[in-house]
Amino acid sequence: MSTNRALLVAAMALSMLCAPAAAADSDVQPADFDVTPAASDYGGGCVLYPDDKAATLDSLRLRCSPEQQDAIFHDAPQGAVPMGVKDGWVIRPNYAQGITTGLWLGKNFYTGPDGGYLLNRLTRADMEGWKADVYRAPAVLDGGPAWALNYAPSPTPALYDEIREVTPGVWFGYSWWRGAVQTTLLLTFALA
Repeated sequence: MSTNRALLVAAMALSMLCAPAAAADSDVQPADFDVTPAASDYGGGCVLYPDDKAATLDSLRLRCSPEQQDAIFHDAPQGAVPMGVKDGWVIRPNYAQGITTGLWLGKNFYTGPDGGYLLNRLTRADMEGWKADVYRAPAVLDGGPAWALNYAPSPTPALYDEIREVTPGVWFGYSWWRGAVQTTLLLTFALA
């Protein structure tokens, strides 16, 4: 094989290998191009998986420290308002996880894009109770945008929750008791 012919074959092979990379750099993507969002790794096994709700919930419940959970909430956008039936899990304090399992199952959201209201799902009979108004508000934790779950219309008007969507379809939040002198953190929870 002549030198010119070998160079031509090498150039053709190189152009075949580089064509997909050049296409990836252009504004036009192949029709079957699938983007998988990157996981957010907070260290020590505390990882949020945008395409895996169960793994994200497992991480929030079992692997993330309170400091990591606070960082996750701080880093998260307000996200979409939850709509429909959402299962719920107490995240911390840890001892409350087992106690609340049979008492609180989650929340039923009756919302549109700007809010609405919710009813908590209670007991194994899945009864509705403890209404809360749902609207946009600054978070107690850091002042950033969040979804407020205000229990003023319920039997416990001092109760106030705030949530953010930490991955698609998974919300993490704080439950506060608004006292006369101070606002106290009661627990954190997740919804999906």
